[in-house]
Amino acid sequence: MTEWHLEDEDCWVADCIVCMTPMIVWRTHGLPDQRMEQALLTRLKTVATERYGDGGFWVDPERRRIPDHWHAHARPAGAFFDPRSTLFEGRKGGEG
Repeated sequence: MTEWHLEDEDCWVADCIVCMTPMIVWRTHGLPDQRMEQALLTRLKTVATERYGDGGFWVDPERRRIPDHWHAHARPAGAFFDPRSTLFEGRKGGEG
């Protein structure tokens, strides 16, 4: 079961089942305008700071598997997967 961090009328934040990093998903399909995107990223950064500490993460906006539905991951600094992921050791350093 994945951990849920936040849910509201605009989005939800939960741990990604693949990489175990906090992932935010905009409820509306498509791409948000700049103001909404910044509001969404602020929510993600709040959750990421709680997990990784201030400055201990980077935001990955690339939509690899679902390109037409806006989402973003907060990844640990210097890594792609969360240390809790079974894939962590094989993919350090922001490889994608």
